Order: sequence, then structure tokens, then C-alpha cells
Amino acid sequence: MTKTPVSIVCALVLGCTLGAGHSVAQPSNYAPFVSDVPLVQQPMLNPEFWLQRQSDSKPLMSQSQIQAFNRSLINNNPYIIDPLAMPDTLSAKALRSYISNTSSTPSSPRFYVDGKQLDRADFARYHANTNIDAVTDSNPVRFGLIVERTSLRTFPTADRVLNSEMDADLDRFQETGAFPAEPVAVLHESADGQWYLVAAYNYTAWVKRSAVAVGDKNRIRTFTQADDFIVVTGDKVETTYVPNEPRVSEVQLDMGVRLPLAPKEQVKHLTHGQNSFASYIVTLPVRNDDGTLSFAQGLIPRSADVHLGYLPLTAQHLIAQGFKFLGERYGWGHDYNARDCTGFVGEIYKAFGVWMPRNSSWQGKTDYGYNWRFDKDSTEAQKREAIAQMQVGDLIYIPGHVMMYIGSYQGQPYVIHDVKGLGYIKQNGEFYDGELNGVSVTPLLPLHLNSTTSYLERTYAIKRIAQGAEQ
Repeated sequence: MTKTPVSIVCALVLGCTLGAGHSVAQPSNYAPFVSDVPLVQQPMLNPEFWLQRQSDSKPLMSQSQIQAFNRSLINNNPYIIDPLAMPDTLSAKALRSYISNTSSTPSSPRFYVDGKQLDRADFARYHANTNIDAVTDSNPVRFGLIVERTSLRTFPTADRVLNSEMDADLDRFQETGAFPAEPVAVLHESADGQWYLVAAYNYTAWVKRSAVAVGDKNRIRTFTQADDFIVVTGDKVETTYVPNEPRVSEVQLDMGVRLPLAPKEQVKHLTHGQNSFASYIVTLPVRNDDGTLSFAQGLIPRSADVHLGYLPLTAQHLIAQGFKFLGERYGWGHDYNARDCTGFVGEIYKAFGVWMPRNSSWQGKTDYGYNWRFDKDSTEAQKREAIAQMQVGDLIYIPGHVMMYIGSYQGQPYVIHDVKGLGYIKQNGEFYDGELNGVSVTPLLPLHLNSTTSYLERTYAIKRIAQGAEQ
């Protein structure tokens, strides 16, 4: 997701089927399959179709290499930080810069969902709630943990605001999401007292105060660095229902959330009135009535899609993780309890312990990993040569969008991505304008942004998540 999205469309020049003699064998019990997506047949929507084409199960990076990879990002990438390494105070200049960079008035018109255009008074009200006038010469920084899935916003408001295209799916005040157990630096408080300006590991924006528990920085770091932990490997799992402690009951945990296991000496036969032998007992951050941080035990069924420690970073696991989101609705900036293109790849890689910058341009235009870069002078042949060298999990970037490579079939490279629009050139030369609006499997080379410009033409980078330098 970037602030200025492109219309994500695709085009097929030669037709919309695999052609006679080239269809994929389908079991007789398959339900009828109706699709307007070119070159995709039903078996391709099963991860096994792609997994059976993988033979190398060797990890792409070890956990020690991933840790070094993340440290390098913190030290060298401008879009990744350790929020717990923030200073204990900010100068007036620094805090004002954080506020103004987060909450700037857009240069183009904005509209409410009912069609009313925002005027100067509306933006003045939003700016006033940023509480910038309360900034002093020295401003204390507090630290906290996110206690529930929540949104990070441009301004301290939940108002939905659209651009002139009036696409209700694209709330322009929605920046990204934050998830339980994520550490944040609390930089400032809104004038109405309902919002915090927080710096997370890959974004700074406004979050509802009720979603953050503020506590001791050292205690938070100990929590985030626990040796024994589980990682959520499903698209979403929930903690077990607890009737008398709502703070740990049915808490949604998205892919990549990491939670410490309760210390062995604290494990008992009964937890919240339930025998815990069939569950993982985890430590959850909870918010007290006064906003301070506490920790409480929660239960996650052993049947849930979680993993002890991070998943090994292999091609097979990358495919499996990506397909767990297949069919999820597109959610701009983690809206709709979902995610967008960069949220999609970010959550996949978090399951392996890999950190990623938030926006597609921040990922595609910075130099971590192995990178193939293209400019206006790059030829189609050069890009095709790079595409031919892709490995499962490689990321392909066009302006405003990112896709993950999952393998090739009959010479066509395929990607899985969280994508909004669908379009292609039909055999009669007409442009088909449709919608995907969710996590989808598509071929790469036939995709077009419009009737004249292909994805291949606009590809500016291919990135492999690995330790290394520029290709």
C-alpha cells in the first residue's frame, strides 16, 4: 500500500484459457469453476499445485541470518526502527516534525463518504486535535504494547475520508494496522485524550489510546525477547473464550504475531477454569483501567495454526503461508480486518521473523536483500532475463503494488498478491475492466495496468529476501 495507489489491472493479449490440450487435470468431484481471471484454472488455487513443483526444502536464511538481516534493516533502512530504542525525550522540533509529517493536509480534495467535501474548517479541527500546541521544549516518550488489532491513522479520528474517485474501499486517513504484542513508542497524545501518536517498527501514526497499554520499557523488551514463544502461522487465530477475563478472551491474532509461552513454573492444570493440557498457555499484554500495562495468561488451542518459534524460511512454507490468505478481501492499509498488498507480504514474512518496511515503494526502492533494478532504459529482454531467475518468495514491484512469485507453469510465471482491480485485453481487442479485490493467484507476464501498459513495462524492481547486496 502506498499513499497514491495505481489501478491494479491486468491484461491478456492472446486469450483467456490455457488452450486446447493444456488444461490442468481436475478431480471429478471439483465444484463448477467460473472465473474471469486469465490463465488460471481451479487446481492452481490449491497450494499443493505449486508445492509439488518444489524439491528444495533448504532454508533460504537461518534464524541467526534473519536476526542479522533485521539488525541491518534497523541500522541502515530509513523505514525500520526499534521503537524501544527511541530516546526518553523529544525536543520540540523533533516532536513537531513527527506530528506534521504524519498529519499533513493533502494537496488534492478529500470527501466524506456522504459526498461532502472537506473544507478548511474540517482540516483545522483535525489539526487542532493533533495537539501540536501542547508541544514543549522537552517532551517525554513513553512505551507500550498493542493489546488488540487496531488501525494507525493519518489524523486522530476514525472519520472515513475518500479522494475524488469516491472509492469507499480506500479510506485516505487509514495508514496501516497494528497487532497484539507489538511494541510502540508513545510520542504524543491528542487534544481529546482519545489517541496516541505512536512509532511502531515500520510506521508512525495515530492509534486509539484504548489499544495501547503503557508500561516500563525494560519490562516490554523482556516480553518481546522471550526465548520460548509461539508465532501465529494461520491467517487469523483467536485465544480461547474466557467468561470472566475479557481482556484475554477471543483476542484476534493475525499471522506473524509472536507471544511468549508462560514460564513453566507458572503453568497449572487449570487456567481460567479450563484444563490447559490441550492448549498453549501464552502471556498476553493487557490494559488496566488507568491505561497501564499488565500481563495475563491466555489459552490458544493446540489445534490452532501456530508454530513453536518462527517457521523455517523455505520455499514450501512461503507458498503455504501465502495461500492461507487466498480469497481474503482487499483491505487498504489493513482496513476491513484484512490487509493490502504490502500488508500481505509483510505478514507472510513476519511468520519467519523477517521485518519489512510498510509501503511498497519503501520496500522496492531500498536496498535490503538481493535486488534487480530497472529504469526507463531497461529493455523487456533484461526484465525477462531477471524474471527467469526468480525463486519462490521473490517480490516484484510496480508503482504502488507488490506481488510474490510462487512458481511457473508452462513457461508462465505466476504470482500471489492482494490486488484490487482486474482487467485484460480480450481476444477481440477490447479491454475487460473487472475486479479482484482480494488475495488472488494470477499470471505475471500478461498483466497490464491499462490497454497499452503492461506490468512488465512498469516493473522497477525484483527483490529476494536474503542477506546480500545489490545485484
